[in-house]
Amino acid sequence: MNLIRCLHITNANEAIHQIKEVGGDPTGVKLMGGKTLHFNLKMEGIDPRTANVLKQEMLSLGGDVAVDRRGLDCSIKQTDALLMGTQEHFEKLILKLKSYPDLQPIGQSIKETLKNISRTHYSIRCRKGTLNLGKRTLLMGVLNVTPDSFSDGGLFFDKEKAIAHGLRMVEEGADIIDIGGESTRPGSIPLELEEELQRVLPVIESLAKGVDVPISIDTYKSVVAQRAIEAGAQIINDISGLHFDPSVAQVAAREDTPLVLMHIRGTPETMQKDVHYSSLFPEIIRYLKDSIQVAESAGLDPRQIIIDPGIGFGKTVEDNLLILKHLYEFRILGKPILLGTSRKSFIGKILNTEVENRLEGTLSSIAIGVLNGAHIIRSHDVLEAKKAIAVADAVRLAGS
Repeated sequence: MNLIRCLHITNANEAIHQIKEVGGDPTGVKLMGGKTLHFNLKMEGIDPRTANVLKQEMLSLGGDVAVDRRGLDCSIKQTDALLMGTQEHFEKLILKLKSYPDLQPIGQSIKETLKNISRTHYSIRCRKGTLNLGKRTLLMGVLNVTPDSFSDGGLFFDKEKAIAHGLRMVEEGADIIDIGGESTRPGSIPLELEEELQRVLPVIESLAKGVDVPISIDTYKSVVAQRAIEAGAQIINDISGLHFDPSVAQVAAREDTPLVLMHIRGTPETMQKDVHYSSLFPEIIRYLKDSIQVAESAGLDPRQIIIDPGIGFGKTVEDNLLILKHLYEFRILGKPILLGTSRKSFIGKILNTEVENRLEGTLSSIAIGVLNGAHIIRSHDVLEAKKAIAVADAVRLAGS
């Protein structure tokens, strides 16, 4: 009896490999590659007439479009649409939409989306060199110079202890050291500017002279970001995605500094008081799109932007799990993805453990994040996270 296998093909390289393996003609490899990759693209709030055109065109190509049944007779003003098809279907749809002047922007958006989805490798410029993202998942070690952070508050509040820990994380394999002076745990209140500067600047100045890896400043304040860069930091990590202090974008643009833009609901003090989303992923994506627009409008090179969906920042346990499970959805933004799950409360709630006993859960979430598209992992436990990433990367890259 002939053996039948169900192949899980997730990218163009895997498609080409499988077609070549059966002995496909070189020309056929190129022609058939787009037929192996299936995409489900969801559009929100479009005119029913537009949705019906999309449906008819996709049906003619062998794909389909699901719409609100009331949109078929245009009895509603707007409908969502789920476009279903292979890469080849969408490429042909884009060409067809060129004959509809009003629908050309939709065709361009689909083209841009497919381009972003297929992109896996990025390069980020730092003063100490280039960070190549995609081949190997990078590890950002967390260094909180605070007395009250949720996980390690007080452990490295002393300057010398903080410096020693930073050096140790580099020895353990950290690719980036992320230094923060203000706790952003749920319920925390804002820290005075001068106090934050006093906490982080001496540590940054010392480590910048003693390590070869780039230092990131974890702040949402433009003054702290500027002073930190002058002290030796090379990356800005803004938990507010420029929503608290948009001037951070100007600092990043002026200094040509990589900028991490994270999603947060509310502020650290209020973020867990209202965690209801009408639609989780669209809200996060719109927020990050706005952040990207602010950064690029300030003059920052688009290639210097990293996004972070903000696990634990104004989300329920279920929200965090969905973000982790469907992390690849954020690839539509065309930016490398940073993921921070380290020791967070959703892990504690799943395992019924306190923060000091969340290592195993953290490592599981790291592996899942790597397999689902994270380019940078942010973790307190560098040595252990490095090993988890190595195994996950080996699985992710197997056969490529």
